[in-house]
Amino acid sequence: MKIFSRRNVVLAVLACVVTIANQQTAAAPVLPNPVLAFLGQELVEAGGTNKLRYYFEVHNKDVYPADMFTASPELPPCGTNTKASRTWVDIYNQSGKRLNGFCALGKPGDLSRIWFALDQDEVPPSWVYIEFNDRKTNTKYKSNLAETTL
Repeated sequence: MKIFSRRNVVLAVLACVVTIANQQTAAAPVLPNPVLAFLGQELVEAGGTNKLRYYFEVHNKDVYPADMFTASPELPPCGTNTKASRTWVDIYNQSGKRLNGFCALGKPGDLSRIWFALDQDEVPPSWVYIEFNDRKTNTKYKSNLAETTL
């Protein structure tokens, strides 16, 4: 006596394929890498010395969901900040040296004016990039190289 007919097995396999396909299309969309652009520089005084602050914007900041930047006390702190955001943003020179980082951005709109600073007499790197580190999903997003001059 056959319990499973060939037709029933084929139907069961098709049902599994349809279920898996439906689950995959319901998954969160893949996010694009940040598009970084130089905005300009500004002379600032910090700690009694003159520094040049180099400002950048993430052009496609609006594609990132707000929950990527919510306070996440369940994740490791940023220094003494126990409510650091879920996603940290770091700025690097073209050789991979970290220039600055942001661990408490509160919303995607905060990506409109990120920066790093150097002593006024220091030559800036020709190019920089940023990296998002979504600590909840363990996903990194790396930007394009952006110039440090207009």
